[in-house]
Formats: sequence, C-alpha cells, structure tokens
Amino acid sequence: MFTTDTLMAIGRAMWVLFACGSALFAGLTAILAKLGIRQTDSDVATAIRTIVVLAFSWLMVAVVGSFEQIAAVSPRTLLFLVLSGLATGASWLCYFRALSLGDVNKVVPIDKSSIVLTLILSFIVLGEPISPWKLAGIVLIAAGTWLMIERKTDTAPATGHASHGWMLYAVLSAVFASLTAILLGTAIRTCVVLAMAWVVVLVEGKLPLVRTVPRGELGWICLSGIATGASWLCYYRALHDGLASVVVPIDKLSVLVSIVFARIVFGERLTSRSAIGLAVLVLGTLAMLL
Repeated sequence: MFTTDTLMAIGRAMWVLFACGSALFAGLTAILAKLGIRQTDSDVATAIRTIVVLAFSWLMVAVVGSFEQIAAVSPRTLLFLVLSGLATGASWLCYFRALSLGDVNKVVPIDKSSIVLTLILSFIVLGEPISPWKLAGIVLIAAGTWLMIERKTDTAPATGHASHGWMLYAVLSAVFASLTAILLGTAIRTCVVLAMAWVVVLVEGKLPLVRTVPRGELGWICLSGIATGASWLCYYRALHDGLASVVVPIDKLSVLVSIVFARIVFGERLTSRSAIGLAVLVLGTLAMLL
C-alpha cells in the first residue's frame, strides 16, 4: 500500500512523464507526416492535418475551461496571436516541404534547432538572461546540427529533387518555429494556421489535389495531426505542473524518437559524423536542463 505522501510525490512527478510523452508524440509526428506525403503534395497534407490539430487545440480550451478568457483577449494580444499563427503556419508548410524532399534524420535536427533561435530572440527581444549552461547548450546544439546536415553521397533522394533543396525549407521551418515560441498562442493561433494553409492551397491551385489524396496517406496525415495534438496536450500539462526549464529541453529530445523510427520505418542510417552530431546535439539539449 502506498502512503499518502508517496502518492502525492508520484502525482508531483507525473509532469515528467507528460514531458516525455510530449517528446514521444512530437517525434512520431515527423514519421507519420513522412508516410503521408509520399504521393500527396506537402501543402495539401499540411492543410488537411491542421484540421485535426485545430480540433485538439479547441479540445484543450474546453478541458481547461478557458472559453471565457478568449472573449477577454485584448486587441494587442490578438495581434500577437495572429502573428504567431502566421509564423506557425509558415513553419509547418516549410517543415512538410522539407520532409517531402529530404531525410527525416536531416530535417528534424535542423527544425529542432529552433530552440537556439528562440533563446537568442528571447535575449534580444525580451531581454531574458542566458546562463552559462544555456550558452553552452546553444553552442553544442548548433555544432551538433551542423554535423548532422552533411551531404549524403551513398543514396539519392527518392523524390528526384535537388539533394539540398530540403535544407532551405528546414532552416526556414526552424526560423518560423522560433518566432512562434516567442509570440505564443494555441487555439486562436491554430485557426490562423488553418486559414493560412488553405489559402496557400487555393492560391497555388492545389485544391483539386485534395480529392486525389490516397486513403492510406490520408490516414497517416490524420494520425500525424493526432500525434501533434497529443504532444500539445502532454506539453501543456507538463508545463502546468512542472518546470518550464525542464519541460522544454525534454520536449526537444523528440529528435531521438524521430531518428530511431526513421531507421526502423525508412531504413535511414546515420553516418559516423551524423551520429557524433546527434550525440553533441543531445548533450546541448541536456545542458539546457542545468
């Protein structure tokens, strides 16, 4: 039998499990997304999955009972939420395009390096101090990411696109993701993302492609959205009960989940240099915990 104190201690520690759950689902998102865009246009896939994510974001609002707070949002806050939504939408569009062109184990580390840009922007824009450990983490994450984006010479991209075409989109994904972290927002932001994604589909004349999405890939795309929503639920629960300084770095370790599953599902292998880069990147992320 557990004592009351033991049960309370377990309850207090549950936020760590939620943080790990956030990393797990976030890591699975990349794999599920990759499975869903083998034949499907990446912009169309982003627009479809955003519908699922939007449902999850409003589910979170309902769970925590925040509907009344949305009505009290000030115009200034609403502006930042809209800007955050635009940054999120741009990040997702670039991320899916990068995944459609490049390997998961190359795209994901670049995208996750957004934590470096977030800390730098927090220092420049918000004036938040950067501790020596965070500074060391920034350097290690940047170095690890650089080691992992080496050019592959043993295999050619399955899509037939230029081998480095994915890199620009991956970098842009990280840049916009870092802006999202600065500007914040969830349910309202996701509405903006949904509108932006479908506007892109309409403007580029891709609306007819929605009807041609293979059922199998549609399932993977929806599962990707569910994984993103589940990651958000775990992430915000962890932030509610735990320390942000611990939750955020744990969440960024989702890169390990993505790379492990990329090896299992797609047979993507890490070179010696990439493996060293991954180790350095993980060390940098763990340094953020100190």
